Amino acid sequence: MIQKGNGMGNTKIAEILKYYRKLNDMSVEDVSEELKGRNIVAAPKTIYGWESGRTSPAADTLMNLCKIYNITDVLAAFGYAGQDESLLLKDLNEEEKKVLLAYRNLPQMQPAVKKLLGVESDSSTK
Repeated sequence: MIQKGNGMGNTKIAEILKYYRKLNDMSVEDVSEELKGRNIVAAPKTIYGWESGRTSPAADTLMNLCKIYNITDVLAAFGYAGQDESLLLKDLNEEEKKVLLAYRNLPQMQPAVKKLLGVESDSSTK
């Protein structure tokens, strides 16, 4: 289902959808195919519409896009998690954002990364 843009936050959602698609090195055709595999029909033209803010995806489609784009904290990704967090993310360059995304999506590697960086949590301080 497609909802026509109403001017209320569509531009921000559009920018974020496009950002995460590109961050995951996906084309609109790739996204269309991924959605098709989830029984959601969305032509590349439709996805461009979402990314330009002309239309918005339905809520269930948006949640599927978040899964496809590996967005684990939907509220934070769309700017609803608090001002301090969003300011911190704005300070990251593209490479740092990719590293952070990879870190979040590979929990089995997190202990090794923490050890390598010397940021292991000390259980005695918990």
